Amino acid sequence: MISASTASARREPELAGQTVVLIGGSAGIGLETARRARSEGAEVILTGRNPDRLKQAALEVGAQSTAAFDASDPAAVQGFFQNLAGPIDHVLVTAGGPTYGPLLEMDAAQVSEALSGHIVVALEVTRAAVGKMRPGGTLLFMGGTGGRRIAPGVGIMSAATDATPPFVAALAVEIAPVRANLIAAGFVDTPLSASLLGDQREARRKQLRETLPIGRVVGPADVAALAVHIMANTALTGATYDIDGGQQFVS
Repeated sequence: MISASTASARREPELAGQTVVLIGGSAGIGLETARRARSEGAEVILTGRNPDRLKQAALEVGAQSTAAFDASDPAAVQGFFQNLAGPIDHVLVTAGGPTYGPLLEMDAAQVSEALSGHIVVALEVTRAAVGKMRPGGTLLFMGGTGGRRIAPGVGIMSAATDATPPFVAALAVEIAPVRANLIAAGFVDTPLSASLLGDQREARRKQLRETLPIGRVVGPADVAALAVHIMANTALTGATYDIDGGQQFVS
């Protein structure tokens, strides 16, 4: 009889022989996904805007290579993918962050950026990456669940949140047999969250530990585990996967 521990030890790594590109991979969810992908046998390529932080992240995870550029620059995105030496399997885009604020205090440029910024970046990454990707790989984008409720201060985020899932679903149809999927996260305890909340971070953590059905705060490792599962499961495409510990049901 084979024990559970023996069976686990014999399990093949889920991403063995595959290559994962992390756009925004020097910290937070991107870096944690790189760690998880490496543990599942993948090679990883990290990108970000800060060369020093990228270098440190690459050393931490044993990255194949890095590239420093702004993901909102279409020419830089195109150049990065054109210069990749070989085919890739998966791309996770975590670059960028949410936009909050009262609607009437936003000018036209801010509204346009909040509504289309993430979608434009996703589209440019897709255009540049899809020709380099093996069939069955996935383009994986980050969204959120927080904007699903209309509330003071959320502003344009509700509209932006609603726009992303149908965009990714339509993209999945167009780029098949490459896949496209969306992760919708609630509060995740990352450096980005820390920068947004400042000295309110610990109070927010305490509130979530006391109210979330899971009884704890969602961390980057939780999202990374979901991301790698979506990469490995080739039946998943065009879908949105919530990961917020039940936050949208109790907030």
